[in-house]
Amino acid sequence: MKLLWKPFLLLSVMECLTDCLDYKSFHGPKWRMEPSDLMVPVGLPEEEATLTCDAKGFPSPQYRWTMNGTLIDLRSDYRRRLSGGNLVIRNLDLAEDTGIYQCTAFNSLGAILSRRASLQFAYLNFKTQMRSAVSVREGQGVVLLCGTPIYAGELHFAWVFNEYPYFVQQDSRRFVSQETGNLYVAKVEPSDVGNYTCVVVNRITKVKMLSSPTPLVLRTDGVMGEYEPKIEVHFPDMVPAAKGSIVILECFALGNPVPEITWRRANGVPFPNKVKMKNSNVVLEIPSFQQEDAGGYECVAENKMGRNTVKGRLSFHAKPQWVQTMHDSALSIDERLFWECKASGKPKPSYSWLKNGELLNTEDRIHIENGALTVVSVNLSDAGMYQCVAENKHGIIYFSAELVVLASPPDFRSQVRALLKAKTGSTVTMECRPQAYPPPITSWRKGSEQLQSTERISLLSDGTLRIINVTKTDVGSYTCLARNQFGMASTTRRLLVTDPTRITQGPVDMEIIVGESIILPCQIACDASLDVSFSWAFNGQLLNKLDPHYEHVGGCSALQSSSR
Repeated sequence: MKLLWKPFLLLSVMECLTDCLDYKSFHGPKWRMEPSDLMVPVGLPEEEATLTCDAKGFPSPQYRWTMNGTLIDLRSDYRRRLSGGNLVIRNLDLAEDTGIYQCTAFNSLGAILSRRASLQFAYLNFKTQMRSAVSVREGQGVVLLCGTPIYAGELHFAWVFNEYPYFVQQDSRRFVSQETGNLYVAKVEPSDVGNYTCVVVNRITKVKMLSSPTPLVLRTDGVMGEYEPKIEVHFPDMVPAAKGSIVILECFALGNPVPEITWRRANGVPFPNKVKMKNSNVVLEIPSFQQEDAGGYECVAENKMGRNTVKGRLSFHAKPQWVQTMHDSALSIDERLFWECKASGKPKPSYSWLKNGELLNTEDRIHIENGALTVVSVNLSDAGMYQCVAENKHGIIYFSAELVVLASPPDFRSQVRALLKAKTGSTVTMECRPQAYPPPITSWRKGSEQLQSTERISLLSDGTLRIINVTKTDVGSYTCLARNQFGMASTTRRLLVTDPTRITQGPVDMEIIVGESIILPCQIACDASLDVSFSWAFNGQLLNKLDPHYEHVGGCSALQSSSR
């Protein structure tokens, strides 16, 4: 498939050669909303379904959608349209619209895939053919069959006794299985005689359908004697259960007397508090199923005539879930990229990597091993949006990160200090750190003379020039030259070396008469090129120059104190 964002990506990379300083203003798509699984009722008037898709990015992302891996051509599809990034489907058709949908968001920096979302249709078809009477002895157990509905979506079963809305009340003797829909009566009593109608409700469509009535009559050839439990409703030998799901196990037995149902774990460990027993212990419910809930389970049906047991196992499985992800990276050209992602799940997830929505394979500089991606010596073509994909048979997840490859010539625009002053004997440091990708090679010259490291002059690895024990001979213009494969730039600074300022005559101890004025001398030797300012302190506190009690006199900052 030809991807429309590729020419834009190349253009943005070429622009970066002249200005990478503002790369943070631009970024590839990041998901704000991804599509979710939808199940919509069949046959509703003015049917319309919306699959959400919204990403942020600069430039603003554009969108496209696939169904079952095939690009949807919205130009020729009158039923499907985009609303922002959302896919809106009208006049829904079960045959044409059922499938797996995926959104792609892309801009000039790259592309990312959304999670996969299914669109399914909920419906219910239930045949209502006439039913024959069921004849049983008093005390005998009986199973009334609901039938097999054709459906999609979650169902709920109930039974009406004689007239709607008089429903069969479930207890230890009567049970409606939500697995089979059948009505089970452990021990028939004379009051059970009548007509029974199975009611099937689709929880999604709210459609309710009723079977034809099934008459239940008593035989006149005797009463059923007592007999041991016969388990009619039980769970399979192996029940797969997803992490976090609600697991429901059913167990019901026919028998006379009515059997008592109990549950236990095969390993003898007591049930945790979260486990619930419902409908006279016929239903075992485990909310938020976890790994520790897996294992063998046993249902025991017992009366005074005997006991029967069924056994089965709950196996734990989990779709992938992220435990380690990666972050956006901005690397200079020729640097090394290493990203690693890890996901939990059962079975253990497998990993793959996408670049701009396309599968990435190990080749040349690119190495992929499990959840780790290494790109040796990145170049401009490596820039884009990457996704780590973790998948097992129960699900697939995506995590996105952006790689920005920085490539620009040296730029000194942010370094404006052109004049440096230092006193003789001191140490002066001049930095040379232009913004450049990759980092440049630097050199220094004084005037036209190329500088080399000496006892006093050090050229540091980060481009800094350091001069110790500065003398007047160091006065002059210093130029740093920086170059990489994309260009060269320079910056010049002037070094001014001055004699140190020192006090040649300062105030001395004096004895004075109260009320007299005094003058405290302060004479200095300083470089003629410097502007010198003076300040005085009394007992460690700076004097206020505006205080009329004091004034500065003479050119050497003598201080006169007047009487008060």
